[in-house]
Amino acid sequence: MLFPFIALLFCATAHAAQYRAALVADMDTGRVLYQENANELNYPASLTKIMTLYLTFDALEHGRLHLDDYLIVSQSAANAEPVKLGLSAGSKIRVDDAIKAVAVHSANDVARVLAENLKGGQEESFADLMTRVAREIGLTRTQFENASGLPNDDHMSTARDIALLSMAVYKHFPQYWHYFGIKSWTYNGKTYTNGNRLLTSFNGCDGMKTGYTKKSKYSLVATAHRGDKHLMSVVLGAENKDVRANVAAQMLNKGFSMLTTGAAPVAVSTPTKPIEYSAPQPVYQPQAITPQPTTFANAYNAATAQAMPKYTGAAVTVGASGTGVQFGAFSSESAATTQVANVKNKLGVSAVVEPTGTGLYRVRTYGLTESAAQQIKSSAVANGIDSYVFH
Repeated sequence: MLFPFIALLFCATAHAAQYRAALVADMDTGRVLYQENANELNYPASLTKIMTLYLTFDALEHGRLHLDDYLIVSQSAANAEPVKLGLSAGSKIRVDDAIKAVAVHSANDVARVLAENLKGGQEESFADLMTRVAREIGLTRTQFENASGLPNDDHMSTARDIALLSMAVYKHFPQYWHYFGIKSWTYNGKTYTNGNRLLTSFNGCDGMKTGYTKKSKYSLVATAHRGDKHLMSVVLGAENKDVRANVAAQMLNKGFSMLTTGAAPVAVSTPTKPIEYSAPQPVYQPQAITPQPTTFANAYNAATAQAMPKYTGAAVTVGASGTGVQFGAFSSESAATTQVANVKNKLGVSAVVEPTGTGLYRVRTYGLTESAAQQIKSSAVANGIDSYVFH
């Protein structure tokens, strides 16, 4: 049952003491429907692991890692606390199981295993990579200091950035999206249940990730289908598990309603408790909302388009390298077909619709040289089209 205060969720003075920030957005277009304190800094806690898995999926996509590979557990990883599988130093874990351990159980020891195996045994180097990639995909106020989200005063993000990161996973690696919807997973005879209770209580929920530390409080990214619509809600700094689940569900319901009625996007700023720092920090004062790009593509453009060469639509040199460009992944074939036409009209590039086998349809063009692919990507970004180069 929802708490009585939930009815006030979309008022400018909505129960700010119950959570710090929230938003709901369309995953196919990146359009933010409602946002509250979405650009204020917060501790992301285990939502950090979305980036750890994003980089894991990238390694899988480019052949640097395979699902049946085994990862070595270091002493440092074995020492990770508090949520963990309890792997011993010197043991091994399959990549597929490692992904499930992080996505379902939010295991800190396994997040460190992935980080160390992907970046030369150094979690710090992996954290630097996380932050660099965050900038590349449009996260403007995010700093990562570790792979798990364990407490660190410099380890910060925002609801807007977390939403963009989650959309990047959805659009760039749809073939791995199913990991975020696993309700339970058994490993070495023990069954672990996903902390995202909306997977079993909210019709259409297909992901994504929970987070908690004492300082961050309770956070959740939750995604859901309704018809051909796919929405994402982000809740940061909720007082308890019930609040984060109820607010996330209410956000999703409100978002679907707004899409049906055609309501205009809403952005509000409400007073919140200051986040806790180890060292004294200025007391938070509510600020007016600063306009932000309202689509994932525009945010990506704002962060990456500077000094990039502009593709003019001239003939593309086709090579044998197999390099290509993806222009998004969509939950309906009709939406993907519309994107094909959009790419043709704006970029002069022919693309195809490719089913992923997981219910999504991605739009891709193949057979490019690296330079041609980068030019097309640059032009796509400049024209507000989400894109990335694959090999």
